This record gives sequence, C-alpha cells and structure tokens, in this order.
Amino acid sequence: MSLNDNIYHSFLKNLQHFETRPHVAVAVSGGPDSMALAFILSKWIKLKKGKLTGLIFDHGIRINSKDEAFTVKNMLREINIDSTIIKPSKKKIIKKNMANARNNRFEGIIKFCKKKNILHVFLGHHFDDNLETFIIRKINGSNLDGLASIKNIAYFSNIQILRPFIDIDKSSILKFNKKNNIKFINDPTNKDINYTRVKVREFLQNKKNKLEVKNDFLYLKKQIPDYKKMIWQTFIECLICASSHKIKISFRKLIKLDDLIIEKNVLCLLKFLRKKKNQTKSSKILIFIEALKKPSFKTFNLSGINISKNSDLLIFSKK
Repeated sequence: MSLNDNIYHSFLKNLQHFETRPHVAVAVSGGPDSMALAFILSKWIKLKKGKLTGLIFDHGIRINSKDEAFTVKNMLREINIDSTIIKPSKKKIIKKNMANARNNRFEGIIKFCKKKNILHVFLGHHFDDNLETFIIRKINGSNLDGLASIKNIAYFSNIQILRPFIDIDKSSILKFNKKNNIKFINDPTNKDINYTRVKVREFLQNKKNKLEVKNDFLYLKKQIPDYKKMIWQTFIECLICASSHKIKISFRKLIKLDDLIIEKNVLCLLKFLRKKKNQTKSSKILIFIEALKKPSFKTFNLSGINISKNSDLLIFSKK
C-alpha cells in the first residue's frame, strides 16, 4: 500500500477510538518513517484539540547519539511538536547491538507513558519492516504466531501500541516526505552489514527476492485465522470441565495430537490459570510433553501450575 493523499486523509478520519482531547505519544527516531508519522499526527491532534508528545530515545551507543537526539528535537520543533529525550536506565547494560537498543527504547517509552498517563503510543513501523521481521523469525525457526510478525495494534502494560504504517511501503513514505518537505535523518547503523537486519534489508533490495518474500508472508497471514481456529477446536474437544482455579482435560485425546498442537493447548491452559502475563517458554513445555508420554507420568509443575494425571483425566490446577 502507498502513502498518498487519499490514505493520509483516510488515516486522519479513521483515528476515532480515543478519549476527548487525547494526549498521545509518537516515538521518533528522526528517520523518514517516524517523521512522516509525526507530521500526520500533528495535523490530527489539532482536529481532536488534544496533545501530541514526540519521544526521542538517546540510546547512548554511538558517540554522537546525543547530538542526533537534539537534531531530531529541533526538526520536531519546526513542525510545532513538543518532544522529550529519553535515556536508558543506568542499570541497563548498553550493548552495541540492535536488539538491545530496541528493547531499551521500548522499555523507556512505556515507562515514560505510564508516568505521564499517556494511553496511546504511535510507532512508525512499515510494511518493509514487517518483511524483514518475517525473514529473521523464519530463519530463527519461529512458529506461526511469530511469523505473523508486527501487528498494527497491540497492548503492553495497559498502553495501546499503534502502528498505522504497517501496511505502507517504505518507498511511498519517502515520496510523501519529499512532497510535503518533511525533513529526516538517516541512521548510520542502517548501512552496517554487521547487523542481521541490515543484511536482510540488503537481500530485499533485490525486487525478485522481495516479491517472493512478500507473497510468502501474505499467504501465511491468510492462513493464521484458520490455524488459530483449529487450535481452539482441538482445545474444546479435549476439555472436560473448567473453573477459575482448575481445568480438567482428556489425557487420551490430548496425547493423540501432534506435539506442536499439544504445546498450543497447554499454552491456552496456562494463560487461563496464570496471573503473570509472560509466556512460558516453548522449551519448558516440550520437556513437559516428553514427560507426559512416559507411562510413569503422575505429576508435573509447569510455570507454577500443578499438572496431575488421574486415569484419563489430566488436571491443571493452581497451587
């Protein structure tokens, strides 16, 4: 999808589910994507009579990162957007890799928003970012949920994360910026081939490669709803009874399923019974599945949930 005047006006019109005079934040790296998003949001926030805060993260990895942060702050000031520069916690170990920088940035943004009671954060991820993420996760052996890659709307720590550009092509964002005279800077790490994402980005510069990856990604996304429906159906078929603290399922029906399906069923059970939001690691569930297949299986503790077998009943219960 291309970012053009029609999409631009449609975007402004469709941003409806917000409180009266909302205070929203936009994460701005200074790149073309986040600057285009900040530009559009500055128009929308005037219509809503709300407040927009630009969040600039100074990761401190590069020597000139502080100067870059103030450059971005000045660019935002030129389009009448107030901004704040955030730095990582001193307790955080600063490693010179993209993953650590992204995690620190996201954590810093969420922490600031919670402190300022900001309920909505906009991020400038676009379609090309999603293709890169798709390839990286595929190389790492991610499951179907992971291969769905970046979502347009997500929730973290009671804050809504919005990525309205997730279906927008990078090339059209650059054209939009040129047409609207939107200034931006280029991150030098985007050309450093020591980073995996940069290597993937170079691979996608080839039009044939990009088309093949795009078709693969879009096909998979169409299959995910059916995949989730199938998982839920198998879960219901195994379920015998459930309460707020205990769930009983058929051992005989569960054990006949493929290990991957069993794993997804177990995840459903754990999410229902556990208060903690962090997901149990796949490796731990696979250890449980191997134990479950043994004739001697009686009990198991998985992420604080007791699992016991009584004839054909497999009972999941809180401590």
